[in-house]
Amino acid sequence: MRPDTPAENVDHTAEAARLERTAGRYPEDAEALLLQAAAHLELAGDRPAATTLYDRLLSSSSTSASDGPESLESPHLVRALKASNLWEYGHEAEARAIIEGIRAAAPRDPAPWVIVAESLESHDELEAAQETFTEGVTLLLTDAAEPPHSAHPLLFGRHRVRRMLGAAHDDWDVLADTLHSSPVSLDELHDPKRVWSLGSDNPAELAAEISRLRAELGAYREELSRPFPVAVLHWPAGELAELVAAYPFLAVEYPSHEEHLATIEASLRELAASGTPNLGIVTGTVPSYEAFAASELASPGESELLPQYATTLAARGRAVAWPPERGAECWCGSGRGYGGCHGA
Repeated sequence: MRPDTPAENVDHTAEAARLERTAGRYPEDAEALLLQAAAHLELAGDRPAATTLYDRLLSSSSTSASDGPESLESPHLVRALKASNLWEYGHEAEARAIIEGIRAAAPRDPAPWVIVAESLESHDELEAAQETFTEGVTLLLTDAAEPPHSAHPLLFGRHRVRRMLGAAHDDWDVLADTLHSSPVSLDELHDPKRVWSLGSDNPAELAAEISRLRAELGAYREELSRPFPVAVLHWPAGELAELVAAYPFLAVEYPSHEEHLATIEASLRELAASGTPNLGIVTGTVPSYEAFAASELASPGESELLPQYATTLAARGRAVAWPPERGAECWCGSGRGYGGCHGA
């Protein structure tokens, strides 16, 4: 996810450099880390440097493709971000070509669709933006029993653009209204007349607009915070057995694998009940944990190191949101649905 902290409050260039160094230390997480670095460079105003990072990721993917599957988890996402960035500093033709390529490829991930559609929208290409949002929604949600959370921005973005075009509500717009949880309705948030109220001399109109903006900003910040959850550490059975065999003192922390799994679920439910948002699970491996301990000049047998390891994995983009979406497999790796496993 792209950071939204203003440049005057953060040295985005320095943060991008730090993320690049971290990507060098953890190549398995390079994609997520370099995407964050590119976002910081965009906020710093160094869009050519951001494009260089996007090209670096795409180049590494092309190189590995000759030896096997692409190394990037989300190549279409990287291309979409590159197109959006290129258009912002004058490379419109190249950006349009990339956007058309993404639409033709029809990715199964909502994020590239949202990014390219919003890029078209931000450059007043409203009809093209509506078409792109609609293509993504139709492809990903036509047969979906319930839209996953990651697809909500597709529906909301489509609703917004159609409102600006003056289009009548259709079934997708009704679904967007149903999924929207803010006290301010989507119709009100996406009302084209709002822009005129910002220049009003009427205090009541300005107060109403401030209320709407606060609601919109709250929802936006909630989305930004989702990739950085409070994370609980999970060890698969084989990894936990290896860990305890190598570091027997940790047996106090992990009496058995079954108890470990039960403790994870209980901890997450307790955190959720206390109002803690954006919970997640990170999965550990013994080699990764030992490397982390070495970087901290600590012994892997120290139980105090475990929460730090979990936090580091989450910061590297390794967290999976909890609870799983309806119908998804359980986080424990059993292969059963969450509702029939630890979610029962």
